[in-house]
Formats: sequence, C-alpha cells, structure tokens
Amino acid sequence: MKFAIVVYTSPSSSQAATTAYHFVRTLLKEGHDIYRLFFFADGVENANRLTVAPQDEVNLPQQWHELIRNNELDSVACVSSAIKRGVLNVQEAERHEIDAHSLHDSTEIAGLGQLVDAAINADRLVQFG
Repeated sequence: MKFAIVVYTSPSSSQAATTAYHFVRTLLKEGHDIYRLFFFADGVENANRLTVAPQDEVNLPQQWHELIRNNELDSVACVSSAIKRGVLNVQEAERHEIDAHSLHDSTEIAGLGQLVDAAINADRLVQFG
C-alpha cells in the first residue's frame, strides 16, 4: 500500500511528530511505500537542520533526515510554513538575503500542490498533529 504522511506539529510541541516518525518506520519495515512526507505548519520544524537536542533527548529532525535519506523518501516542507518559521533552503535564504540555510537537504520546499498530488496518488493519506 502507498501512503502519504502529513506532519503538522513540531518535534517539541507534542508527541505527534514522534508518533509519525515511528509510524513511517513501521510502514517501511512492513514493506509499504511512502509516496511523500509533507511537513506543514509547525511540522516544518521536523526538517530544521539547526535543531540541537539536549544530550538526554532524541534529535527528531536528525532522525527524520536519516530516515528520509536512507530510504530515499520524497520529503517536502510547505514553502509558506517554512519561510514563516525561518526554515529555509539555500535558494530561499539567498532570495531573502539571509546568510544561512536551515532546511535539511533531504527535504525540499514546495507548495500545497505537492500535498494535493500526494493525496491523489497515495492509497492512504495519514495526518499527525
């Protein structure tokens, strides 16, 4: 079965982002396909490469990054949500004249059309948050 996953919450605001991460890992282990991960609203913080977790806590954005990279998943952060929260790729940082980017390179910035495409092409759309 082909899944699209939408994450609405940041790693620090609720358990939903962690639950989504474990859900995706389980789906992959069981042989399902992930059509697309879509980070929306505060969920874009899950793709922030500048997140630093205390030593006794899990760095969920780093875990997402590794899961996405290792499984070659299609991962998208909503452009308007990301810009509002300072989660920028290289191009957006340059466009806004900011000297650093903060988006993990495993995730791209795109619009809501990518979410619509995921909803159309996946067998199931599951939302967290």
